[in-house]
Amino acid sequence: MKQVESLVVDERDAVASMANVAALIHSTFGFWWTGFYRVVDNELLLGPFQGPVACMHIGYGKGVCGTAWKERRTVVVPDVEQFPGHIACSSESRSEIVVPVIQHDNVVAVLDIDSRELATFDDVDRGWLEKIVLLLPTF
Repeated sequence: MKQVESLVVDERDAVASMANVAALIHSTFGFWWTGFYRVVDNELLLGPFQGPVACMHIGYGKGVCGTAWKERRTVVVPDVEQFPGHIACSSESRSEIVVPVIQHDNVVAVLDIDSRELATFDDVDRGWLEKIVLLLPTF
């Protein structure tokens, strides 16, 4: 957590902070895909990420990311094949966690992390990732 704080403490640009936070999480834990989608023009638009190419636009309520946005809550998916409406940007993704970034009572982005392994994420991950997104500068 201290590493994240040191990356974002004096940074005013949200995109720059998201880029470094995604890189830090990705390199520390070796996940398949780690990144952000920003809410732009009433859709989720691909933001800073680490990993293979990704879906660029996700609709409100669509897939795991759109569901986390719509429901304003973290969504943990142990097996993406079992999630109704899952958007398969990569067939190698097996489990996923998506954390909404809420600022001024609005979801402004989501942090999306995918793993090649089933059931990678749990409530411990949820708790830490929810704390991390609170550190991001205001959009």
